[in-house]
Amino acid sequence: MDFTGISFDFLDANPTPKTNNDKNRSHRRSAVCTELSLEYEYRRAFSEQQLIEAMGGFKTLEENHCYNFITAGDVDSLSYLQLILHYQKLEYCLFSTWCMNAEDVLKFDMWLTDGAIKKLDAYVGEIFPNSYTNEWKMLNEIFEKHDCGRIAVFKNHSKIYAGYGNKFYFGIQTSANINTNPRAENGCIIIGEHIFRFYKEYFDGIKSFTDKKK
Repeated sequence: MDFTGISFDFLDANPTPKTNNDKNRSHRRSAVCTELSLEYEYRRAFSEQQLIEAMGGFKTLEENHCYNFITAGDVDSLSYLQLILHYQKLEYCLFSTWCMNAEDVLKFDMWLTDGAIKKLDAYVGEIFPNSYTNEWKMLNEIFEKHDCGRIAVFKNHSKIYAGYGNKFYFGIQTSANINTNPRAENGCIIIGEHIFRFYKEYFDGIKSFTDKKK
């Protein structure tokens, strides 16, 4: 993968501090996202490449093995799920995050459209519907279009993926939300049905705040 001539300014080790207004603008779009930006595509490719290199290339993910990572702002949360999708399509996946970016929401739409993920459940934090209004609208429209699963809102700060395909079950834990994050983060991939069942059982029991409005 050739990144010659591409500037990765988003990996700046000493970025200019953002003001509160800058931070607010960074995650509150004025319009729903309809396509992935070139910057997003380059960052995602770079992030995935870094994770693959940390794995030592595409090696067999072994049953009941745990793969731990500590990264320095060069691997985003969604890259862990993308790594799993390199090995297999998913019959089912759940994700849990406090918040997420619009382009990451759109990425799920693409995976659902392509058949990379067949069924999907989403668990988001209590701030998400009101603080990330466009992302919330996008997520609901995507789930309605694909009729793929449930969206639950609750007092949530966990960052989890869990699912299975025709090769293996998995669970992923990260410290990062589903967004672009230049901070040091940890991640862990566990291969096994036990970890999937552990998370699936817990999240199936969540009662969403939005259920009260129905």
